[in-house]
Amino acid sequence: MVRPFLRFLLPLLVGGILVGCDDLLSEDSGPTLPGKRISILTHESALKPEATKSDAKILLPPPDPNADWPQAGGASNHAMHHLSINDRMTQVWSTNTGDGTTKRSRLLAQPIVAGDFVFTVDSSNQVTALGVKTGRKIWQKDLLPGDMTASSSGGVAYEDGRVFVSTSFAQLIALDAKTGKVLWRQHLSGPMRGAPTVRAGRVVVVTVDDHTYCVAADDGQIVWSHQGASEPASMLAGNSPAVDGNFVVVPYSSGELFALRIENGSVVWQYSVSNVARTQGVATLTDITGRPVIDRGRVYVVGHADVLVALDLRTGKRLWSRDIGGIESPWVAGDYLFLITNNNELIAVDTTSGNLVWVTQLQTWKSPEKKKDRVVWTGPVLASNRLIIGSNTGKLASVSPYTGAILGQTDIDDGVSVPPVVANNSLYFYTDDADVLAFR
Repeated sequence: MVRPFLRFLLPLLVGGILVGCDDLLSEDSGPTLPGKRISILTHESALKPEATKSDAKILLPPPDPNADWPQAGGASNHAMHHLSINDRMTQVWSTNTGDGTTKRSRLLAQPIVAGDFVFTVDSSNQVTALGVKTGRKIWQKDLLPGDMTASSSGGVAYEDGRVFVSTSFAQLIALDAKTGKVLWRQHLSGPMRGAPTVRAGRVVVVTVDDHTYCVAADDGQIVWSHQGASEPASMLAGNSPAVDGNFVVVPYSSGELFALRIENGSVVWQYSVSNVARTQGVATLTDITGRPVIDRGRVYVVGHADVLVALDLRTGKRLWSRDIGGIESPWVAGDYLFLITNNNELIAVDTTSGNLVWVTQLQTWKSPEKKKDRVVWTGPVLASNRLIIGSNTGKLASVSPYTGAILGQTDIDDGVSVPPVVANNSLYFYTDDADVLAFR
């Protein structure tokens, strides 16, 4: 069934074209989706905007089309800047790919898009290839050994006709992208919850026991490995290293961040992304679950334990740090960083100073009156002057990157817990029921 997603207006505002949602902003829009509608905005934000370097309006690079989204975070350095999608988006297909999030297993992996295919891995470690035009299943491959039970998905990445799959049963597997044929398997020291990162014939993954492995893409042989400090208590989430040039930036569950050399795994520098002042309950978890971002010689990373930091890529020197935590990946475009915090605040940060430009408080509770059933937001992704976010309650929203204003919101039938992806002017969501929704 084809249905409207976000219908966009085109007012010129704050130096960019900001896009809204007709059926949600217009009083005469006719019938809306059934059920009680709850605003995604609340008024409980603890963070406040600050003066920027010149109090100038936010300026972003123009939207740029990207043909593919071949790995988690879009590229090996996780810096996708400002992507391009159409002004009006309509759902064109929906396809179920297997098992979603349950009480025993969790769907963690972003889909990827390469050429004519969309690839997914479900919570049972089943890989599916879909056609981008129609969503038709091209092939499926069940990777789970018969005597094992999956606890979560790992992730997928693509390079040179191969799909690389990290699994929850401690195997890194390469498949032929056109057929799903297994090309090689490499047994590692532990399960993986994060997707592989691929660059120039090297595949880099992190296991739940905090080992980093670099393997050769053509045959799966281990090139080098690195052991980080392991943390006994960690979140049920995964992460992917960032690779740029000769640097591999690896996050560990202990809150440690290492920069390694891609050719041999030697340590260049290390930094602790943790806040020792946090001592209560779940706040003591030091995980880095948001992917590090490498952009123009800087590393941006956020930890769960209330640390957002910018580091020099070559030296590890801290450029600035804020007491802001999050579990989602930051998004960097131009001189600005966008992030969803632990407190469900969507924020814009000036990357030259670390100052907050704007703060938008998102809905925190499904039942605000009772403060019951916490809402978890995922994203953002910046596309055509919109920050696209989604939630585990099935709400999708577009937000102005220039002001933080909500431009539009709509509901889908299921929640989303992994960020959307953009490829070839199309937008893809992967729902908690393992349905791929394609909009273009």
